Amino acid sequence: MKQTTPTSERSPLPAATEPDTPATHGRHHVHNAAAQRQIVNRLSRIEGHIRGIKTMVSNDQHCPEVLIQIAAVRGALDRVARLILDEHLTECIGRAAREGNIEAEIDDLKAALDRFLPRK
Repeated sequence: MKQTTPTSERSPLPAATEPDTPATHGRHHVHNAAAQRQIVNRLSRIEGHIRGIKTMVSNDQHCPEVLIQIAAVRGALDRVARLILDEHLTECIGRAAREGNIEAEIDDLKAALDRFLPRK
């Protein structure tokens, strides 16, 4: 059985304090704080939407209405993914190209896209 660290014991992610202060992650990437905040806000709205769907199911709402809400969440997640991809291309890939380590960054992106995009 996999053990996880309780949320209260996990290290918080670094947060930007100023609107345009870059935020960092994993491999020394830096993201625009405003873009990061926009993504987090959208994910919070999606989280609330999913809670609403859960309530709909618990309350035996009409199935087509639940499916419509699920479709809305899928669309919202796709839009967030697009924002993340745009930010990655602008900030991370651009920086990797300037620093001369573009190959590793492109390989990581390809691997992520292989998992993200549907296979035919």
